[in-house]
Amino acid sequence: MSMACENLIIKKEESYAVVTINRPKANQLNIATIEELGKILGELEEDRNIKVIIITGAGESFFSAGADLADIIRAKNIAEALMMGQDMCNQIERCSKPVIAAVGGHALGGGCELAMACHFRIMKEGARIGLVESSLGIIPGWGGTQRMPRLIGRAKALEYMILGTKITADEALRVGLVNKLAKKVEVIDEAKKLAQKLAKRSPLVTRTLIFCVNKGLNSTLDEGLVIERESFIKVAKTREAKEAVQALLKKNGKSVC
Repeated sequence: MSMACENLIIKKEESYAVVTINRPKANQLNIATIEELGKILGELEEDRNIKVIIITGAGESFFSAGADLADIIRAKNIAEALMMGQDMCNQIERCSKPVIAAVGGHALGGGCELAMACHFRIMKEGARIGLVESSLGIIPGWGGTQRMPRLIGRAKALEYMILGTKITADEALRVGLVNKLAKKVEVIDEAKKLAQKLAKRSPLVTRTLIFCVNKGLNSTLDEGLVIERESFIKVAKTREAKEAVQALLKKNGKSVC
């Protein structure tokens, strides 16, 4: 099944959906595209048949070159326009279903911020990724200053952001900014393979793990341990968990009351 928006192409395949940013000028994200992404992500999260979401960019050159700055500057309220971008990235990060960024081209500025908000990133060999806003005399505005240090550490993140580094795919993998590299024609295929694997996992366990990690990253260790403990108890009490444990024990020649 496929659906078309003005700036997005949505295809539902088996248990996952592929959302393709499809805009001229390097898949730049204008206000209309941000609104469309938010709406589509909300619908896909509510769709019980969809277990995983893949976000990618049309063409081979760019995943996304980031925000359409001209469009944002023309906005009546720049602060509101920035909040829209932040809300979009927050929505991706907090999605209860795994979101994979299939980075088949350069991901710069807001494109990098969008990719970092995803739970997994698969990147094309030869592509570059980075928060390059300092080269334009501005700073990231969609959460880049907060997410990059959380992903790769403060020192390296500051180096990349201040210098406006366009990070190579090899280095992005080495520092932990992306999960995996793939050849140009295989990025979306690798993303689909991962989506198929993730879709087979327990939705309850998956969304609980996403919740624990997201909440824990914004908490102290002690607070995070409470979140983990409470979440474990909730999961363990479900029929799904009890049946899984029972099946495992029976497989090992044991049983439980």
